[in-house]
Amino acid sequence: MSTSTSPLATPFPDMASVAGVTLRVARAHYKTWDRTDLTLAELAPGTTVAGVLTRSKCPSPEVEWCRAALVLGQARALVVNAGNSNAFTGHRGRAAVEAIAAQAAAQLGCQPSDVFVASTGVIGVPLPIDKAQAGVAAAFAAPEAGWRDAAETIGTTDTYPKGASATAVVDGRTVTIAAIIKGSGMIAPDMATMLGFVFTDAAVEAPFLQAALAAANARTFSCITVDGDTSTSDTVLAFATGAAGNTPLADDDSSGADAFRAALADVCRQLALLVVRDGEGATKLIEVTVEGAESDTSAHRIALSIANSPLVKTAIAGEDANWGRVVMAVGKAGEPAERDRLSILFGATRVARDGLAVEGYDEAPVAAHLKGQEVQIGVDLGLGEGRATVWTCDLTHGYISINADYRS
Repeated sequence: MSTSTSPLATPFPDMASVAGVTLRVARAHYKTWDRTDLTLAELAPGTTVAGVLTRSKCPSPEVEWCRAALVLGQARALVVNAGNSNAFTGHRGRAAVEAIAAQAAAQLGCQPSDVFVASTGVIGVPLPIDKAQAGVAAAFAAPEAGWRDAAETIGTTDTYPKGASATAVVDGRTVTIAAIIKGSGMIAPDMATMLGFVFTDAAVEAPFLQAALAAANARTFSCITVDGDTSTSDTVLAFATGAAGNTPLADDDSSGADAFRAALADVCRQLALLVVRDGEGATKLIEVTVEGAESDTSAHRIALSIANSPLVKTAIAGEDANWGRVVMAVGKAGEPAERDRLSILFGATRVARDGLAVEGYDEAPVAAHLKGQEVQIGVDLGLGEGRATVWTCDLTHGYISINADYRS
């Protein structure tokens, strides 16, 4: 974790424990830092699992391992390594993942495929098997840890720990959802974002858990961007222990299915915004809403074009209401748009309409809005009913400083 906290940081929330989940942290010494860097989550027998994983064509061995294990739909443990992504490491990287899974499985008396593994950090350096195994052994021997401990342990360039929780009534029982996430840079998910882990005591059949997570992801993790770069290791996993004792959720007709979906989506949205608030070098959270597009998909693509534009992001960093840069980003998106129907808002103030600046608009409220830590950009294309919202952050010199020095 960085020693300089983002100005957009929020306090770590009070989060209840989840029955069937035991957290432990340890030092594997992946880097020369004085901190824990390996998280272990032990999961009760019968735990189901779902996940969304990066679509990068250069995924880490951990992503490939999780993708194969998800087909079986069951889990007994999660091991997360911080400081080394183990990506682009060939057979040595695969061997490290297999060794971790085998070690944890032997300890728990389960199959290696019941152990999920994720790693984050520098690309191109094989995960040292000796350090990994020593870290796993230390974790199993460590006392139980809390959510904040686990959240801090999985971080890399993160400046603060990130967690979120919610409850829902399912089949007459109150179930808990608690989650942690890490992410600060290399954020432009093509499925999820960096490493996020969701735990619930609800009983949920794996196919329904997968459907609920995928739907939540589409509206949250896949709607954030910091720098336009999709990681080789992006992973979000959801584990359901069943300890709440409800009748297992099997489909949308199950008692409490809607409430569970809503609570899961709420947790995922909280986590997604926490990642953007910790964008490397960020000083402002930016919400981009596009409406009036020909379709929701088209609106989403245009919104991302705006959110990923260095010119837009630097203008917001400089508190400059340069709406021409928004026009540029709409035009380059490759989606249907008509200049003379386009209108743009900063906050609640419309600054452009029908392809022209709004004559005589008052710039004072716009300037005041841009000085705040949360900025809204609105675009109306005037073509249809399509709508989308994405979140990003401004682009400052801090981003350059962090990434220029990343490997050191």
